[in-house]
Amino acid sequence: MAITIEKRDERLLAALQKDGRATNQQLAEEAGMSTSACWRRVQALEESGVIVGYSALVNREKAGFAMAAILHVSLERHDTKYVEEFVARVTARAEVLECFATTGDADYHLRVVVRDMKAYNAFLDDFIFRLPGIRHVRSNVILKEIKSGMALPFSPGTTSAGHGPGPRRKGSAAS
Repeated sequence: MAITIEKRDERLLAALQKDGRATNQQLAEEAGMSTSACWRRVQALEESGVIVGYSALVNREKAGFAMAAILHVSLERHDTKYVEEFVARVTARAEVLECFATTGDADYHLRVVVRDMKAYNAFLDDFIFRLPGIRHVRSNVILKEIKSGMALPFSPGTTSAGHGPGPRRKGSAAS
């Protein structure tokens, strides 16, 4: 089902991104909608695939994953067989949080988390370097996460903490 994202949807999605556990009443207030309209719209956004799920944000270091890295992977060949196998095997690995097919000096960029350097070395030796069709792998170990998030910028120019010009409520002077 195709859906057109309207301003009220952006306000609703921004509120959900800020607090995925917000009640329908809280979401309705944030989006400037009635609770019944809000509930129906959330259902429509879920059914259309705009909202794909809900999850908890976990501090990786406090959860025991002390090391993170970005891997830049280049393939020797781009035959469908090699690409499909690479994608299938990489997406099946829990250590790989994100995988992007990109332009530029590498074909794929992977964000990987592991418990320590020993685990990272094992991940490379036992998995990455054994994948067929790999030409080159370059690693950048993440020393410090400056900003990490998943929220889409429905209100560009605002800060991540929600400061600055935020979503406008129905009936405000600028509506």
